[in-house]
Parts: sequence; structure tokens; C-alpha cells
Amino acid sequence: MQLCGKLVVEVAGTRIEDDLPGRQGRLLFAFLVLNRDRTLTRDELAMALWPDGRDGGLAPLLSKLRRVVPLGESRLQLPAESYVDIEVARDAVHRAESAIAQGHFHDAWAPSQIATSVSRRGFLIGEEADWIESERRSLATLHVRGLEAYGLASLGLGGTELAGAVRAGHDLVRLEPYRETGYRILMQALAAEGNAAEALRVYDELRCLLHDDLGAAPSAPTQELHRQLLG
Repeated sequence: MQLCGKLVVEVAGTRIEDDLPGRQGRLLFAFLVLNRDRTLTRDELAMALWPDGRDGGLAPLLSKLRRVVPLGESRLQLPAESYVDIEVARDAVHRAESAIAQGHFHDAWAPSQIATSVSRRGFLIGEEADWIESERRSLATLHVRGLEAYGLASLGLGGTELAGAVRAGHDLVRLEPYRETGYRILMQALAAEGNAAEALRVYDELRCLLHDDLGAAPSAPTQELHRQLLG
């Protein structure tokens, strides 16, 4: 099951997403996948589709959905080995961060890319609901964590992977301009490529941004990196 980007549902090698009962059927299916570890009430299912509290026809929609996917009373019943892209991405970023903490940068490189690849595709584009916005915020956080892991893994590997660290640093600075991790990754990667002056310029941009917008200074780790670059 691919919930990010284009919805894809494959069972035993056969694509079945077009068999889901229309737009509401796809929304309900996505909600059930995300919450399949618990039994949902009918009120929860109705609110996921109709936030104004009205029931626009939940019973017939569930009946149609049961003809396509293994749905119990109010819970999706999937095999333990089922693939759900969001869950795979969350597991991947945990593995990447754990590998980086142990200094195993090669082991972190591929999982970090899985996390960023899934999370950047967006979730149920064009749809709006509180649970959808909540999932999008979660995916945005996951994307940043994946980028940080990829940047740190690329830094650790060095060589031709430094270009990846530079890209990750630029992406992090753009997405989270007040989050210093991206600046440090970018500064370290630029310096490792031999562009120490550019790395110092990045620090100066951060320093000015924090001073002008927040009346703050860069954190101790960032200032220490700056001193190392000057040295």
C-alpha cells in the first residue's frame, strides 16, 4: 500500500485501488490503514469522512469496501507482512538514526533515502480533514529527520557523497530556517569540499537571521563549528 503520492493498493500482484468505492472509499481506506492497530468506532469513521458530524452513508460505503479489502466490523485486517509506505519510512528513519549514533554511516545511507523519498511525496493531495493535516505534519517532521540522517550519513562517508550532504543541508535550511542542524551539515560539507569561505558565509547568514528575527545567537555547537572553520 502506497499512501503517499498516488494511492496504490496491490494484493497478490494485482492493483485494486481503482476498485475502491470512489473518493470517499479511498479516504476511508487510508484512514483504516493508518489506524489498523485498533478497532474504530462508527463515529470515528464517520467523522473522518464528514467532519461536520453528518453521516453521508457510512454503512453502504463499508459494505462496498468489504468487497474489495479484508475489513472486519470496523478494523482493517491485513497480513503481518503487509507493506505500507508510511510505516516503512518511519522504520527506516529510526534505523538510519540508530546507525548514525553508532557511527555506521554506510548502514544509515540507504534507510535515510527511503524515509525522504516516501515523505516528500505528500499525503492525500487535494483532500482536507483534521486527521489528514495531522498526518501531513507527522510526515513533514519525518522528512526533516530523514534529510538530517542522509546529510550526516553522507558527511560520514565523505568523498563523492559530500555533494549529497550539501544538497541535504540546503534543503534543511530552506525547510527549517531556524533549525541549526541543517546549517551545521551544510557548513561541514562545504568545508570538506574545500569551500571553507562559503561555509563561513552560511554561518553568517544564520547569525544574522537569528539576531534579526529572534534576538538570539547560534547555539554552542554551531559556534564551536564556526571556530573550527576559522582555525
